[in-house]
Amino acid sequence: MAGTARNVADLVRASAHRGPKHVALVDVTTADSWTWAEFDAAVDGEARRLVGAGLEPGDRVVVRLPTGPAFCVAVFGVLRAGGVVVPAGPGQPPRELRRLVADSGAKLLVGEGEGDVEVLPAPGFEPGEEFPAVGSGEDLAVLGYTSGTSGSPRGAMLSHRALLANVEQCASLRPAPVTAGDRVLLALPLFHVYGLGPGLLQVAGAGATAVLLERFDPDQALTAIREHRVTTLVGVPPMYQAFLAQPVERLREDLATVRLFTSGAAPLAPGVLAGLRQAVGLPVYEGYGLTETGPVLTTTLAGGTPKPGSVGRPLPGVELRLVDSDGRPLDDDEDEPGTGLVAARGANLFSGYWPDGAHGPAADGWFRTGDVGYLDSDGDLHLVDRAGDLIIVNGFNVYPHEVEQVVNELDGVVESAAVGVPDERTGESVKVVLVAAEGSGLTEDAVKDHCAARLAKFKVPTAVEFATALPHSPTGKLARARLRLPLT
Repeated sequence: MAGTARNVADLVRASAHRGPKHVALVDVTTADSWTWAEFDAAVDGEARRLVGAGLEPGDRVVVRLPTGPAFCVAVFGVLRAGGVVVPAGPGQPPRELRRLVADSGAKLLVGEGEGDVEVLPAPGFEPGEEFPAVGSGEDLAVLGYTSGTSGSPRGAMLSHRALLANVEQCASLRPAPVTAGDRVLLALPLFHVYGLGPGLLQVAGAGATAVLLERFDPDQALTAIREHRVTTLVGVPPMYQAFLAQPVERLREDLATVRLFTSGAAPLAPGVLAGLRQAVGLPVYEGYGLTETGPVLTTTLAGGTPKPGSVGRPLPGVELRLVDSDGRPLDDDEDEPGTGLVAARGANLFSGYWPDGAHGPAADGWFRTGDVGYLDSDGDLHLVDRAGDLIIVNGFNVYPHEVEQVVNELDGVVESAAVGVPDERTGESVKVVLVAAEGSGLTEDAVKDHCAARLAKFKVPTAVEFATALPHSPTGKLARARLRLPLT
């Protein structure tokens, strides 16, 4: 278990010792599978390959691979060899990838990519001689790029200590989210901290079986759940929304082996929660967290009852409180639940932002998340807003400033604003409202094409509207809230 692990890759070694012949990974696409002993030996092989390519302890390695067995081997291989994993989306545009490589100072890239870095192909399952893990505790394990609470993407520094603490905190919940006997469907991006932590690391900690699907498709996912007797789903709201579009008879048949649905990365609509309970008699347990918190802070599993609109209570070992804008705790004695900024403290917190650890937890251990919420009479957290204007598309952070910078490169753009609008499929999507110079000839398609060539797919606007002027507050601040509504 995580309790005895010091390096995150020790989770794989421990599971291989406990159940060497137990299946660790199943690739849905090829129907291949590997035991924990085979997976552990492949991680040793990958650690040796990386060291042979010049990896030294503390070096950053960009892992740019889709969800699948090769991603799993690459990540644990980097960690065992003492490197720092910098996860990157396989669909990330070259410009963003180069920025990630440059900012992280990565020495190697595993997968496909470019930039001032040596590129290694995806690992196979070549067993290697046992490799003793390098790095532990406060040593950096993962550099997760996130929009954080302000500005353009920055690397959140997650130590071995933080990631292992979160694995242990989640594992101490009852019912446990993942046990050794579980077969867990992982059909979400593992390069996102939610797929990596509650997904892959939780499976490794429990010695369970990961059923890997490269990209989510409701038909493929339901077939995989039935064929591989999946018992647990680590999901995001759009996945559950897509399931509900399928015939109820099929859901009941294909989801018959499932004992637990969990959801995170974006708010779950109460209708989806009710719909699944009605269809298959199972609730969806919702959680909340962020890259900086390793990532899980709260879950409705902690209280034992899914509650529409709530993200539950803190995990064991996590403290949560609401504070005002100066960081002072709200008065608990008030009759009405006070709304404040969510602050957290625990061993799962990050070590600040790359490269110097700036803006991490305060000296007393507390970190303000940038989210706004209130606690109900049961102590369950409800999120009401984000302090920033972050847009969350399919669980991925989009900072409006990033999109606006790209739009503003176009000739004829006077001013632009990016906002999040509700999207049934992805939770939110990006809408851009812009003021164009007279006679510029800009069209919606021209703006979208320009963005598509320069931004990751989830950041590309799904709607572009033109306005004669953008609304501003009396102090000149852009009034984004008004822009989320359709222009009349």
